[in-house]
Amino acid sequence: MEEIKIGENYTRKDSYNEETTQELMQMYASIITGINEDVEREGLVKTPERAAKAMQFLTHGYAMDAEAILRGAMFEEPYSEMIIVKDIEVYSLCEHHLLPFFGKAHIAYIPNGHIVGLSKLPRIVDVYARRLQVQERLTHQILNCIDKTLQPLGVAIVIEAQHLCMMMRGVEKQNSLTTTSAFVGEFEKTQTRNEFISLIGK
Repeated sequence: MEEIKIGENYTRKDSYNEETTQELMQMYASIITGINEDVEREGLVKTPERAAKAMQFLTHGYAMDAEAILRGAMFEEPYSEMIIVKDIEVYSLCEHHLLPFFGKAHIAYIPNGHIVGLSKLPRIVDVYARRLQVQERLTHQILNCIDKTLQPLGVAIVIEAQHLCMMMRGVEKQNSLTTTSAFVGEFEKTQTRNEFISLIGK
């Protein structure tokens, strides 16, 4: 258990599996040694432990159930207009190079008898983003979870992200932006989809 002081009256407690941490520490130490660095020098002595805990945090989505999160905050409500939560921060790891990609997600759904607490949409983004990912799969996993759990009249999602695997290595294009989208139900209609695109662009 690791305690992190956030403010005067709040301390965050992060829990890490000790066995997993030890295994990952050994692996990171081997990587550091493998690139001809000295894992015993002052600046690197604690790096294997820090990296082991960071990797567990960055992939904690594997231990979370996105559908259960949504079901825990569903409410009956006759509202049937478009609901949008936009500019949701996304941080994930590219499964090809284990380098970050980051950006924003914009989600909309049209209720069909049930709404969900607004904070739950960013939470399910994190559930799937905190795994080894590709942006295309991440987009569809979020959409499918909302569609299956809420059974709304329609769901739409757009993710815009920058990928360090393109920016720091490979083609080294720092200003590239990747956009993925997915639509189901009412959002497959051009007019509804265009309304969503217009609203997230404002």
